Amino acid sequence: MFPCLRTNQETMNVLFLCTGNSCRSLISEAVFNHLAPAGWHALSAGSQPTGRLNARALQLLAEKGIPTDGYYSKSWDALPVTPDIVVTVCASAAGETCPAYLGPVLRTHWGVEDPSHVEGTPEQITAAFEQAYAILRARIDAFIALPLDALAQDRARFKAELDRIGTLLPA
Repeated sequence: MFPCLRTNQETMNVLFLCTGNSCRSLISEAVFNHLAPAGWHALSAGSQPTGRLNARALQLLAEKGIPTDGYYSKSWDALPVTPDIVVTVCASAAGETCPAYLGPVLRTHWGVEDPSHVEGTPEQITAAFEQAYAILRARIDAFIALPLDALAQDRARFKAELDRIGTLLPA
């Protein structure tokens, strides 16, 4: 087994990274933590955090019954743990170099359009948030369904599976 992934009852930490850490990475962190098996934990961060969470993202998560207590916008320089996997959810974060202290973590990109930048009617904005949530939820569901014990033995195959998940859209 390679060191970036521990399976069975051990812990696994997944970092969802976006530049501002206010919307897409927050949604990812909350959904992952809501669905993940015991011992798996997500956190989110940004290279240039806004310092506040997006109110519409918080509202969406509340409507889905997903708790957000204790979540806040934070810098990738202030992580409480070193992640095993880093998932970028915005294009600008995907192009940034992760801090050196993260070491050789497994990285993948799951780009999602930023619903907080959508302009239009309230219905159009709500639809953009729902779409972002649906994409992230489908990808997190697919991640959790992976045969991790088998993939832990093959880093290249595991990376390929994570990259494939990054292309999934909801059915």
